[in-house]
This record gives sequence, structure tokens and C-alpha cells, in this order.
Amino acid sequence: MKSRPVQRFSRARIQIITMDIEQFRMRGKEMVEYICEFMSNIHNRRVTPDVGPGYLRPLLPSEAPQEPESWEDIMRDVESKIMPGVSEKNNHSSFPKKKTIDRYLQITHWQHPRFHAYFPAGNSFPSILGDMLSDAIGCIGFSWAASPACTELETIVCDWFGKAIGLPTDFLYFNPGSKGGGVIQGSASECILVCMLAARAQAIARLKESPAHAHLDETALLGKLMAYCSRESHSCVEKDAMICFVKLRILEPDDKSVLRGETLRQAIEADAAEGYIPFFVSTTLGTTACCSFDNLREIGPVCKKYSGVWLHVDAAYAGNSFICPELKYLMAGIEHADSFNTNTNKFLLTNFDCSCLWVRDRFKLTGALVVDPLYLQHTHADTAIDYRHWSIPLSRRFRSLKLWFVMRSYGISGLQAYIRNHVQLAKRFEALVRKDARFELCNEVVLGLVCFRAKGTDKLNQKLLSTINDSGKLHMVPARVNQRFTIRFALAAPNATASDVG
Repeated sequence: MKSRPVQRFSRARIQIITMDIEQFRMRGKEMVEYICEFMSNIHNRRVTPDVGPGYLRPLLPSEAPQEPESWEDIMRDVESKIMPGVSEKNNHSSFPKKKTIDRYLQITHWQHPRFHAYFPAGNSFPSILGDMLSDAIGCIGFSWAASPACTELETIVCDWFGKAIGLPTDFLYFNPGSKGGGVIQGSASECILVCMLAARAQAIARLKESPAHAHLDETALLGKLMAYCSRESHSCVEKDAMICFVKLRILEPDDKSVLRGETLRQAIEADAAEGYIPFFVSTTLGTTACCSFDNLREIGPVCKKYSGVWLHVDAAYAGNSFICPELKYLMAGIEHADSFNTNTNKFLLTNFDCSCLWVRDRFKLTGALVVDPLYLQHTHADTAIDYRHWSIPLSRRFRSLKLWFVMRSYGISGLQAYIRNHVQLAKRFEALVRKDARFELCNEVVLGLVCFRAKGTDKLNQKLLSTINDSGKLHMVPARVNQRFTIRFALAAPNATASDVG
């Protein structure tokens, strides 16, 4: 057989152009200055884009560059094609300018003082710096051995935050006799999913031990499981049930958008009579549509009555506010919960992604998620936490750094002041709505969300919201509250002031 010739490459012919450390130092300083300029002047820009879908495709080449491009060219395209365009007269960037710059806005500015959509997208300079350091360290903290500090700081910070919120001590890792603990996930959707998976594993294990169900295979058992949530719960609960291959019963809340214990009891009894096995209830403290709070004091005893029902509490937005003593009453009944999550990347000045989850029994959680190949094992596995057993992804970033930076930079007192400012401004906007006879309130204003509408038809309110958003001066989104089209005014800007609400 004829041998194939060996292809040889000369080192002299191969030149890989990279950014060295001195260039990085220079460009890094420029980037910090660019970010500072952008954030200092964000209030002068439109809040929402004035381009349509597909705007970027004609502006960029159809293929990646074959040869390296200069950093100046890259940043010119950032300014003209990614970020909002500005005239040359007002362009304070330190990067070289083109003769013409696109004046169309291509970014929705979540940090704009007049961005009032959804919920806050947490952000602060300490958080940005924490993420920068995490990116530089570049560890993949799937186990303690992979990066001890990554794992141990996450455990400590979750305990810090859990204590500040006022969670039961059963949820803390460093508590004598506790089986609980906290973990940072990517989103509330992941938090609910892993808890639903854990509850499902527990339910199937119980059914397999039952004489009435021992003869059924796992597929048949899955078909018998029933989960529950309110119509006001986030849509991720429905998606998580789809992923878990379980049925989900969506329950009607009361006229204040609150899920009540009696509603849950009736549903569970009706399903049990039909042969279903209730196994998971997802409640919400601070619903997306109107920031209502499910009644845990009523729901908790119902879950306890039907043994094996896992009670999860999703407090993605509102949970952060519980660090304020005057707002802790909103979590009444938390002692009944098996798990609890809140997103510091919403209401605690920490940029995405950083969703904190606590469980009362971490072994129930990890029991559903452990896969332990030889190449991931290490000598400290019996005494250390491996967070890869607590979540869906194996790979994990050093997310606790940014939360640690935020908590230390602001202190609990500073974070309380930030939350109280949002609450006070929401009350200010509520008062303005009450004074105007053309409008009506649609929710109880507790935190930083005011739901209102013009007195009239849904069509009138849809037109009103479209007119507001088309102006580009501010941005809000709708919700359906008590079956009516409603406009949501959410305080979102980190440094919001009275002038931002009128």
C-alpha cells in the first residue's frame, strides 16, 4: 500500500495574531471608559429600537473574516451596528470614528431610567467587576476539586443571603443538623425544573414500593403524577412539566390573583379520586402579571396533609425584598416550603445570570440528578459539595463572585435602601394614577410594580400602550389581570429617581 505523504507546515508560515497582555491592558481600559460613557449618557437615548427584524444581516458580511481584523474596526462596527448610533458631534468614544454613523437604535436599553417593562434587570458596577474577574479566572466549577473556591464561596454566599432573607434555618448549609443548602442556578426556570425532577423521583420511588403500583413500569407511573400551579404562575412551570413528562393542573386564583388553600385542596381530592398522584405544587410570591402573593399559610397544610407533595416557592422578583424587615410578612408560611428561589439578577443589583435556590433536603435534590463517571470523581467527594449534582448543566461559572462583590460593596443596609427606593417610587406613581380620573389601578401596590389601565375597553388600552411604546421615550408591557388588558409600570432602573415616574 502506497503511503500518504506527510504534510509539513513551516512555523515561519503560520502566524496567529492574538491580543497580548499589554494590548489587553490598553483595550480593557478603553472598554471600561466606553461602558462608563454609555451608562452616563443612557438617559439621552431612546428606550426601545426603531429597527425591524433582520436589520443586521445586510450590514454584516455573509461569512466570518478569513484574516484577523483590527480592534478599531471591530469597535467601529459595535458603535454603528450593535449599539445605538450617535452623530459624530456627540460621539465621545475614544475609538476611531467613521465618516458616517448609523443613527438607528438597535438596543433595547434595560438599564434606561424610563424602561418600565417586565421586572428589573439587575446591574451594578460591583457586579460587572465580579463577572469580569470570573471570566478572567475561567474555571468550570462542576466539582469542588475543579475549583475549591468556586464551590465554597457559592455555599457561603447562599447562606449569607438566606439568612438575610429570613429563610428557615433548615434551608442553610452551615447549620448543625441541617440537610438543606443553597445553590446558584441560571434562572428561576431551572430552579423549578430541578425541584420538579427531585419531587418526581421521590414520588416514583414511593410508588414502586407500593403494592398497588409495584407492577407498573416507570412510564405508566409518570402518567399518574399530577403537579399544580396557579394561572398566575410563570409560564416556565408549564414548560418544566412538559420536560418532566408529568401532568399539570392550572388552578384559578381568587379575585386578587392569589392562589388559596381551599382551591388546591379541592383539586387534589378530585384528582386523587380519579387515580392521579399529586406530587408537586409550585406557588409564587410576587407573580409576573401583578406581583400578587399566593397564600402559603393555607397551601402549606394542604401539601402536608397529602404526604409526599413537594411545595416549591418561586419568589424570583419579590424574594429579594425580604431582606427588608418590614417586607418579611410577605413570606408568611415559608416554614411549609420544601424549596425556595429568588433571582438576584432581578431585584438585587446583580447582573444575569444569578438565580438562588434553597432546598430543605439537598439529598432529595441530588438523588434525582447524580451521574458520576470516573473522570469526574475526586478524593474529597465524600466531604465536599459537588454542585454538578444540584443542577442540569455540568459546567458552571464562578457566579458567586459577583453576588459576593455586590453584598460586600452595598452591605445589607445599602441593598435595603435600594429596594425601599423602588417601593417608594412605585407608591408615588400609584398616587399619580389615583389622582387622574381617566385611569384605574388593577393591583395592590406592594413592591415596585403598578398595574393600571385607562377606564374603557381593552382596545383603548392596547392603543394607549402602543402609542407610549412607539414614542421610544419609555417602555412598558401588558398583562391580563382579572381578565382585563392591563398596563404594567415596573420600576427597573438601578438609580431611579422621582423624576423618572413623573
